[in-house]
Amino acid sequence: MTADSAPQSQPQPTGYACIQKYVKTLDSSPGVYRMLDADSRVLYVGKARNLRARVSNYTRPGHSGRIERMIASTASMMFLTTRTETEALLLEQNLIKQLKPKYNVLLRDDKSFPNILVAKDHPFPQIKKHRGAKKEKGAYFGPFASAGAVNRTLNQLQKAFLLRNCSDSMFDSRTRPCLLYQIKRCSGPCVGMISQADYAESVRDAERFLSGRSTRIQEELAAQMQEASDAMEFERAAALRDRIRALTQVQTAQGINPRGVAEADVIGLYMDSGQACVQVFFIRANQNWGNRDFYPRVGPDVSPAEVMEAFLGQFYDNKEPPRQLILSDAIENADLMQQALSEKAGRKVEILVPQRGEKLELVSGALRNAREALARRMSESATQAKLLRGLAEAFDLDAPPNRIEVYDNSHIQGTNAVGAMIVAGPEGFMKNAYRKFNIRGDDLTPGDDFGMMKEVLSRRFTRLLKEDPDRDKGLWPDLLLIDGGAGQVSAVHEIMQAHGVEDIPMVGVAKGVDRDHGKEEFHRIGQRPFALKRNDPVLYFIQRLRDEAHRFAIGTHRAKRAKAMGATPLDEIPGVGAARKRALLAHFGSAKAVSRANLADLKAVDGISAGLAQKVYDFFHEKG
Repeated sequence: MTADSAPQSQPQPTGYACIQKYVKTLDSSPGVYRMLDADSRVLYVGKARNLRARVSNYTRPGHSGRIERMIASTASMMFLTTRTETEALLLEQNLIKQLKPKYNVLLRDDKSFPNILVAKDHPFPQIKKHRGAKKEKGAYFGPFASAGAVNRTLNQLQKAFLLRNCSDSMFDSRTRPCLLYQIKRCSGPCVGMISQADYAESVRDAERFLSGRSTRIQEELAAQMQEASDAMEFERAAALRDRIRALTQVQTAQGINPRGVAEADVIGLYMDSGQACVQVFFIRANQNWGNRDFYPRVGPDVSPAEVMEAFLGQFYDNKEPPRQLILSDAIENADLMQQALSEKAGRKVEILVPQRGEKLELVSGALRNAREALARRMSESATQAKLLRGLAEAFDLDAPPNRIEVYDNSHIQGTNAVGAMIVAGPEGFMKNAYRKFNIRGDDLTPGDDFGMMKEVLSRRFTRLLKEDPDRDKGLWPDLLLIDGGAGQVSAVHEIMQAHGVEDIPMVGVAKGVDRDHGKEEFHRIGQRPFALKRNDPVLYFIQRLRDEAHRFAIGTHRAKRAKAMGATPLDEIPGVGAARKRALLAHFGSAKAVSRANLADLKAVDGISAGLAQKVYDFFHEKG
């Protein structure tokens, strides 16, 4: 792969003239091109089978309004040539995700999806939820659309197969069955209530069920239940009956269970008024494992084919594609996309746009869900826009805010103090923009809310001034909401002045008389506090913002406190990571026992070398 760009000249032409100048320097190689504005911001990233032919298309008039605006803003271009068009497609999608160009279709919500993992690194395998890289040894089943879908399935699988979900260290430390055994959610392998062979059979049944062979398992369980009943073993028969019911509940909750589609993602796209919703149903082992909706950023004149192709490229950039992609809309480069995804998966990936039969029914269901989800979102957006206009009117803002930042602190008598920032805008809460701040100030008095807020705001705006000094990346707030009264607002104002930022409105939200919900008072610099009517929708909106900031701050504080409670002196020893810490605790039972161990005992622990054993021994010896 080679990089290329045309020589610059002064003054630099823009628009059609700029692009025409680059066309003269290009050859017919496949590759990726970038269009940049006068400030070198990337406007668009595209791929081409033939760079010269593709870029020359931009020199001819007759484009849509969106493309005409993009061409008019183009002041320079960059090019990367590739060996094949498939390589160009993959590179294009990587660059789009990294650079987020203004005129590309963008997939804004691209989180990983959870799986069910049957871990195989223990004689009695554990069944659990897994998200992220598949590094653990075991069998993975998924993806599921959400953590909730995984939890519901795991809950029923525990009832049906009685597999453990406890950690290995907890398993090894048990001396009597836990509550899950008592309520018939686990077979009690930790204390020998089931043999390893019988437990392994239950694991195989669970894997067969997750692989789509559920009917056979239910038939076998029904036969066993009848045998138990005939033998007057009514308690065992009742337990088998409960397991059959649990499996039936999993299948009922899954809803759609197509017979003719074993492994596929069903993708429906609906567009309306310059907005788009993509609905994805995950079909694995002939079972529906949930659906998720996405709202890519599109323009008013983007075609469904362009949106669908951009979605596929970006969605599967960090995910393994299934064997089939069943689409509601055809894409222009279906063969190319199919080849790229097949190379990524290491097996054939088929792209289909069905015209009849069960696959068409699946797509129609996805399309209906996409249409309904987009209608709900557009309705919510209209309501949100009205609330933002009301907020601007209530606080005398020049325009409805596009970005509201709300700040809060959380601590217990000054310990494990954290600051939190949540963000809201025209589309509601922007959770990918939330930030947490571990309070570092050593000179702060425990419980000093003013001091904590000063530290949080100082760090926030110091970083903003560094990352976006020209305020052109959409990172700067249009309004600050502070949990507190006149004192907090005054402290924040001082911080802003110290950083040379005095043009951002800020409002303190105080509890008001008797700290009553609904009697909030609002404080601004140089103005008297005021309140809104109790039934004002803007007041409810502000309460939601403040409550969300409070929820996020408390959640962050609890996580920090839980981590601190789980900390041990072993965390301070260089070379002792999570795995070796677990090995030491599993072997000795506690950090205190590790501190008392002699060198020979430390060396006997699996995974602990002689050198590391010496470090551990010296650490506790030096500490006395």
